[in-house]
Amino acid sequence: MSDAPEADRIAGAPHPRETARLFGQERAERLFLDAFAQDRLHHGWLLTGPRGVGKATLAWRMAKFLLATEAGGGLFGAPETLAVDPDHPVAHRVAAGSEPGLLPIRRVADEKSGKLKTQITVDEVRKLRDFFGLSSTEGGRRVVIVDSADEMNPNAANALLKLLEEPPAGAVLILISHQPSRLLPTIRSRCRELRLVPLGADDMARALEQATGEPGDSAAAAALAELSGGSVGEALRVANGGGLALYAEIVEILSGLPRLSRPDVLKLCNSLGGREAEPRFDLTVRLIDLALARLARAGATRQPLTEAAPGEARLAERLSPDPRAARHWAELAGELGARARGGRAVNLDPGALVLDMFLRLESAAQTAPG
Repeated sequence: MSDAPEADRIAGAPHPRETARLFGQERAERLFLDAFAQDRLHHGWLLTGPRGVGKATLAWRMAKFLLATEAGGGLFGAPETLAVDPDHPVAHRVAAGSEPGLLPIRRVADEKSGKLKTQITVDEVRKLRDFFGLSSTEGGRRVVIVDSADEMNPNAANALLKLLEEPPAGAVLILISHQPSRLLPTIRSRCRELRLVPLGADDMARALEQATGEPGDSAAAAALAELSGGSVGEALRVANGGGLALYAEIVEILSGLPRLSRPDVLKLCNSLGGREAEPRFDLTVRLIDLALARLARAGATRQPLTEAAPGEARLAERLSPDPRAARHWAELAGELGARARGGRAVNLDPGALVLDMFLRLESAAQTAPG
């Protein structure tokens, strides 16, 4: 494999092509298998759902399956799973990045800066002309994975649309989309959609254990499922940054409202200094936003909050007992984070920006309804 950065890889986890199992998405897998078994295999598939719930893993499972399995299932009938034997030649070639029947389309590194481009350009989509011009491989199929289709610029999207309108024989295009509303309606209409869902605590625990290679912690997995909205990718980002401990620290500080503990606030803010602490600042702002959003949701729904940190449910009952209070916290959730990120964009001190967030929260708590 190339040493170039991969836009579809999450730090600290195997690439989706290397992920052995997919958890929590049995319905989507079954719908695809049913279409395959009934010889109704569409040439375009659109995998949608929140970021990080397994869309890329499913796409690579579909691709390996299509390249390794005969139409109709061969001598043994319709397959019951998308899993391909790791010793199958297709599995070996996909793992090595040398499978001639598969082409991933994704953001690539800029030749000058070495950093990933912000969009998928038309040059990447034009590679499909040569790809489909080559002779067919096993089963006569060629598979393309676009990850993510949301990142195509307009020229790239129009070029891909032409292929969806007149697909080559044996072509299967698998598009991954976190925000399908951003796609051209004509692209969406030419694909069959499979929607993936957020993971629950049990599936999250199994997925995290597979991704990290470490024994699962059910309590931590349940908390990460809450904080990530059921996204394994987001859960890994939170866990890798020490987010569980940081969120617990934020909840403990907020539990002092309407009067915050200055020493506790300053301790957190002082941990955000230095260039190496930049990711921690980003995570801190994100988790404060999330804490406020969860407060708002608890008040709006009047449902008990499933805790992601000790004392969070009690905090929600006290600060956000009803929809009126919920609106108060919902307005703050967007405002404070945007203010802090804007300040950081002009190089203001990260600790001072987070201190400002807490001071504004303290002021807001003293005037909150309820």
